[in-house]
Amino acid sequence: MAAQYNQEFLVKSGLVNNRDGNLYDNYRGRIIFPIHNQSGKVLGFGARIIKSNDRAPKYINTPENEIYVKSKVLYGSYFARMAIDKADECLLVEGYTDVISLHQAGIENVVASGGTSLTPDQLRLIKKYTNNLTIVYDGDSAGIKAAIRGLDLALEESLNVNLVLIPDGDDPDSYVNKVGTAAFTGFVAQNKKDVILFQLDIALKDAGNDTNKKSAIVNHIAETISKINKTEDFTKQQDYIKKCAEILKIEESGLHALVNKFIREKVYKEENKTNRPTEFTANEGDAAFTDNDDASLLFSKDEMHERAMVRSLLEFGLRDWNENEKVAEYVFNEIDENQLNELIDNKMLVQIVKTYKAWYNAGIEPTSKNFLYHDDAEISSLAVSIMDFSYEISPNWSAHFEGHIPTREELYKEEVFSTLNYLKLRKIKRLIDENQRDMEKSTSSDEQLILLQTHQHLKQMEMELTKQLGTVIVR
Repeated sequence: MAAQYNQEFLVKSGLVNNRDGNLYDNYRGRIIFPIHNQSGKVLGFGARIIKSNDRAPKYINTPENEIYVKSKVLYGSYFARMAIDKADECLLVEGYTDVISLHQAGIENVVASGGTSLTPDQLRLIKKYTNNLTIVYDGDSAGIKAAIRGLDLALEESLNVNLVLIPDGDDPDSYVNKVGTAAFTGFVAQNKKDVILFQLDIALKDAGNDTNKKSAIVNHIAETISKINKTEDFTKQQDYIKKCAEILKIEESGLHALVNKFIREKVYKEENKTNRPTEFTANEGDAAFTDNDDASLLFSKDEMHERAMVRSLLEFGLRDWNENEKVAEYVFNEIDENQLNELIDNKMLVQIVKTYKAWYNAGIEPTSKNFLYHDDAEISSLAVSIMDFSYEISPNWSAHFEGHIPTREELYKEEVFSTLNYLKLRKIKRLIDENQRDMEKSTSSDEQLILLQTHQHLKQMEMELTKQLGTVIVR
């Protein structure tokens, strides 16, 4: 204490520990990394252990105090600020040694998060110098997870976020020392991936054919895109909606509606209104139901209707269609097995219908529970997803009905009829398109005449079905 250092301040800085009135060097046996603020003054320290020691943490940092607030600091930002401004890009790495090695290699537009999730203050610090953030992390699973932490916050700050994953087994520190400055810079430039699209790709690979997981991905990606809601970012948001809808193979309009739903919910919460989820309501005339949060409906309009038809069979198959037959018999009289494969694209849905028919013909009376608890996990999972497809009467219907509004239970015949006939109508439309392509290719006048007659016949069938579906439950 001969140099007149204040004991309290030494403890607060993390440089020493006070044990029974005695001060001990807290960073002994460690490399110390001073952490500077934006004016170059030292705020705190990070310290990495030198010798291997399973009992001691690899890194320790200055405890937060009046001067050092970890969430407001990025390691190396004081030394990188001019290079970031000049390059119009900030490279974000995880550790102190990553920053030092890259600086030594001449790559100076780099800062480190210190292994913590990005915070709004840190992101605003980056945005002072650039709108372009490139995250450079290890390529292992831990690195991937770390890279996408704070993603939503970065989008809310209007940053353009890309991701570069260093090849497995290396981190930025070891990789730049292995390949050199030029190769490292070239690798970063060539391997940048948009973080949202990368996150979507990883999630879809993990989901496989699990419909429930895919539905969760749609919800998550819509919520992520909803964070891009500043006026100046409108074009960026629309571009993400388009690209993600193509990757997910869902309708762009549906994803757009779901994004808007999350935006509205956020606005309502901020205005201290009710936290009740906003209904995602079908347009008047489109459907007699609303969906509260079923992203699975967005997996193409066609698959939505395929699911609706199968669900109506599972729920209402044992009910009376008329005096002589049950709903199941009506459905199977309308479509045989060959037609089934033509009407339903999803082969697992086809399998459920075929299984239902086999059980029904064997004298078993199948219900949805037979499929919810099916031995085949894939069928069981799909059945759960189908039965989660929730119908509610649309508020728009109150304008057309006085008094009692019919329920699904009361309208089951209309639902069975409309969902089945929608698939027939879709098949006719496909045949019309196919016939049209044949007409464009044909050079024979006789063949053209036959194709024209076929076209007229198909159009007549289309008109009749469309007329019958004028009062559909699902269109």
